[in-house]
Order: sequence, then structure tokens, then C-alpha cells
Amino acid sequence: MLSPQIRSTFLDFFTARGHRLVPSGSLLPPDPSLLVSNAGMNQFKPWFLGDVEPDFPRATSVQKCVRTVDIDNIGHTRRHSTFFEMLGNFSFGDYFRTEAIGYAYELLTGYFDLSPDRLWITVYEDDDESARVWRSVGVPPERIQRLGAADNFWSMGVPGPCGPCSDVAYDRGPAYGRDGGPSVDSERFVELWSLVFMRSLRGETEPGGGFPVLGDLPRTGIDTGLGLDRLATVLQGVDSAVQTDLLRPTPATVEELAGRDYSPADRDDPCRVSFEVLTDHARAIAFLLADGIRPGKEGTEYVLRRLIRRAIRHGRRLGIEGPVLPPVTASVVANLGPAWPELTRAASLIEDLTTREEESFDRTLRRGTRLLDRAIRRRLEGGHRDLPAETVLTLYDSHGFPPDLTIEAAHEAGLTVDDPHVRSLLSPHHHP
Repeated sequence: MLSPQIRSTFLDFFTARGHRLVPSGSLLPPDPSLLVSNAGMNQFKPWFLGDVEPDFPRATSVQKCVRTVDIDNIGHTRRHSTFFEMLGNFSFGDYFRTEAIGYAYELLTGYFDLSPDRLWITVYEDDDESARVWRSVGVPPERIQRLGAADNFWSMGVPGPCGPCSDVAYDRGPAYGRDGGPSVDSERFVELWSLVFMRSLRGETEPGGGFPVLGDLPRTGIDTGLGLDRLATVLQGVDSAVQTDLLRPTPATVEELAGRDYSPADRDDPCRVSFEVLTDHARAIAFLLADGIRPGKEGTEYVLRRLIRRAIRHGRRLGIEGPVLPPVTASVVANLGPAWPELTRAASLIEDLTTREEESFDRTLRRGTRLLDRAIRRRLEGGHRDLPAETVLTLYDSHGFPPDLTIEAAHEAGLTVDDPHVRSLLSPHHHP
């Protein structure tokens, strides 16, 4: 099943069940506590908090999302993307877990034809009710696993609505990892859909990384997210999103530019990683630019600049000497423009801005890469296992080479970097 049919199947299912179809919000979120939109519920946060009375009791959407926390995972797992489309259904005090679980199971098995025998469920450790409901729809107890807050208690990552969640995973088979369910191997048992039972309000993040639950929301609610990339990967029988119809034309464009083949099956090939990073980042870059975000030195603007610079670096690693981003983002626009017209409307702007940013950064990248390669080679030849923080700072201050790229290159070479010390050295500075 191709992505247009996946989208329409999902939306038709929920609109037929009384959900209002709501357009995607911008990647520049209305919530100032977020850098970018990272979930379908972002635009509904005031409704869940009770600050705004809902215009309708249930909704469905396909939301554009960017997850900055996943940038470093691209190319190293089969399941992560920086940009993705989140299919969601929402209830604002209307229905709760019984209906949400019933809808999810019916849609996955009855409309997307996923085998019930390959579905696994995780629930929050003390959520007996969700486990009972999943058993009632036909999931055997041995395929329902209880996990702690790190896996099955959801929040936006900032103060706001939160609650326990129940996730649906799909068993991709022994070729993808160990048996034992999602608690054992999240590559084999890939999470497709997260059902969040909104009922609480969280506070600020604490020093240890957790957060306090401050109390109950005015009304319970449902917030779900089904990743289009992951579902397309399963339904189309391919290894990762890069091989689905959502992204397939882009690595083909990179192959032409680089004069070499993309080999998705070779997990040890560093060129494969560069193919996947460039493909993934080009999609995120095109959508961020189309939503009016521009590369800059702080906040959301730096998220975009970081993606642009990483993409250019991986293009150069593949041996592409000429322009990288203009032709690669153009392939994204051509492929996804029919589903997202804002990409087509912004095509010329995307070409102009990626050209300008690449020309500006290319001189820095070439000069800094030579110096960095020399520094890494000296450390390795000297038997060292780390790259001094001072090297990172010198490349930054004297040559404008971004610290995150220096750290990434060091890790790829097998060297550690004193990251906290680097952050303390850079704290008075803006990003270059």
C-alpha cells in the first residue's frame, strides 16, 4: 500500500466515526516552549489543558513533525526519521482508552491487513485497564508487556498535558533482531502507533531527567500518533523509510550525483549512512523552509542550519563535488509536492536558500574538514582515544567549523570528546 492510500485509509476511517478532519499545523509551533512541532497534539494543547473550549469533541489529522532528538540516530537505525508525518486521532473529553484501543486494533488488522499474530502491545507498568482492554479485543496476554515511565508515560518534553500510553509494535521477524517483544528489541519489534491517555499535567524537567506530575487535567483525552514512515515500511515490505515511496526517488538522485550505488542491506557501509542522512535531512529541510523557517544562529533557525550543514557534509563524504542540496531537495519537492502543495509553492525559494546556504558553508566545511582530519589522524597515530575539547573550540573560533560536526566526526573515527566541557567552553557563544 502506497503512502497516499495509507493517508486516505486512516483519515476516512476516523472521519466515518465522527472525527473532524483538521489540517496539519505549521512546523513552527504556536507553543514557545517548543523549537519545532514534534507531535500531532501540539496544536490542541490549549484544548487538553482546558484553556480553550474545544470546537468539536474528536479530531483526526496528518501532522508534519520534526524530532531533533533523533538527528544522531539517522542511518544507524532503521526506524528513526527527523521529519515524519504523524497520523493521529484525538478526543477532547469524548471517548477514552476502550474506544481508542478498539479503533487502533480494528484499523490495523481490518483495513491495513496486518496479521494479529505479529502485533505486540506495551502498556504502562500499573495500567491494568489498558491490558484488560487489549485482551478483550483479542491480543493474548503473552504479547502484552508492561514497561516503565521512560517507555510508556508520554509528554511533549516540556510542561503540559501528559499521561500513560500504550504502544502497538509489529514483529518484523528474526532477520531484524532478537525474539522477546519490544522490551527486548525495538528494531525487530518496531513501534507503529502510540495511544496516549491524557489525564495529567506535568511540570518542569528535573535535574535527573524526570518531571513531576502536578495534577489532573480538567478532562481526560486521547492523543494518538501512528508514524506514516514506519507503517509504510511494514506495508511495502522494505527495510526503512528511505526505501518507501515517501523517499525512494531521493537516494536515486543522490546516486546520480555521487556516481555510486546505494546499498541499504550493507549495514557496515559508511556510504550507506551518508546516503540515508542526506535523504532524511533533505526532506526535513524542504518542509522547514516551506513553512517559513530560515537558517540562523539560534533556536528553530539553528535546528534548520544544523540539518543543512550535516546534509552537505554527508554529500561531500559521498564524493559529490558540485551542489548537493538544491537537486536533492528538488527531488523531495517533486515526489511529495502532490500531497503537500506548500512544497510546490516554495520550490524556487527552497532552491535559492539551499544554494545560498551551501555556498556560504562550503568554504568553511572544506577548510575545517582538512584540519579536523589531520587532528584526528594525529590522535589515532599517537594512541589516544579522545579528541581534546580545545581542538573543538579552536576549529570553531578560528575557522567557524561547527562543534556538533567536529564531535560527530570524532565519534565516527572512534574518538571520544569531553562533550560537557565543550558545552561549557561554548556557553558564552552563539552558534556560528
